[in-house]
Amino acid sequence: MRSPTQRVLDARTVDKLISPALGSEVAEAAELSGGGFAAVWRATLADGREVVVKVGPPPSARLLRYEAGMIASEAVYFRAVAGRAPVPAVLAATDDWIVTSLLPGRPLTGGPSPRARHELGAVMARVHELTGPHFGYTGARAAGPDWPSAYAAIMDALLADAADWDVPLPPGIRATIDRHRAALAVVTRPALLHFDLWDGNVLVHDDHLSGLVDGERFLYGDPLLDLVSPALFHRIEDDPDHPFLRGYAEATGLVVDDAARVRLGLYRLHLYTLMLAEAPSRGIPLDSDRHHHVTALLEAELTEVLR
Repeated sequence: MRSPTQRVLDARTVDKLISPALGSEVAEAAELSGGGFAAVWRATLADGREVVVKVGPPPSARLLRYEAGMIASEAVYFRAVAGRAPVPAVLAATDDWIVTSLLPGRPLTGGPSPRARHELGAVMARVHELTGPHFGYTGARAAGPDWPSAYAAIMDALLADAADWDVPLPPGIRATIDRHRAALAVVTRPALLHFDLWDGNVLVHDDHLSGLVDGERFLYGDPLLDLVSPALFHRIEDDPDHPFLRGYAEATGLVVDDAARVRLGLYRLHLYTLMLAEAPSRGIPLDSDRHHHVTALLEAELTEVLR
């Protein structure tokens, strides 16, 4: 099912959007599948270049609070991490669309690659060395002078989004955040985070990491936040042999102690709350199997964090 946030385009429209900025017409273009926010197309230019075009939602689309300005954010992320991670080159960008180079490889969703996951862990350790000017998102989105304040603001925005869309959530989310403010306060440096490191955003070529895409959700905060999506729907700390975790720990010396487990639990609360809050904007019904599955995961995480 197509998300209401994804524009309906054709090759001619894509050509009109990007050819003036790139100095070459679009010879061929086809839409790519897999995303749920923006419309993403692969295009071959008349000069032979292969590019990826991402176009943001139409002005009429209702978005979550943190999604404001996300297309422009992706260009910022790619430019910031270039040289530290295998990301596409930004060829042209506006507030509404971005054109990047096409990276080789397939998504990790196409099959396992422990080597690529291990390499991803090491790559993210290098990216996390970059420090932001504040905690939280850029622009007018949720942020704060410290990590507990920023995390609370991020969660408050998601809870408000859920209320706006009449999305039912388990009770106790905000109280749990307040209870563990001290655990969040140990984070004193706003590291650059990708956030959305699920398998669909990680590319593999010849069994090596070849690309990291979809950086539009980046923010500044606790590096542990980036350890949640690589083990989507699982607790990575319960699998010490997880290749991403091993790659990251070897590069950073990370030890997942009880304090880290609390924070990882809080960050899964964030991810699951986001997944539930965004469902109506993506056209996903609230009685879907996805909604019930994620709700059960959120309830289990609340219980674990409160223990």
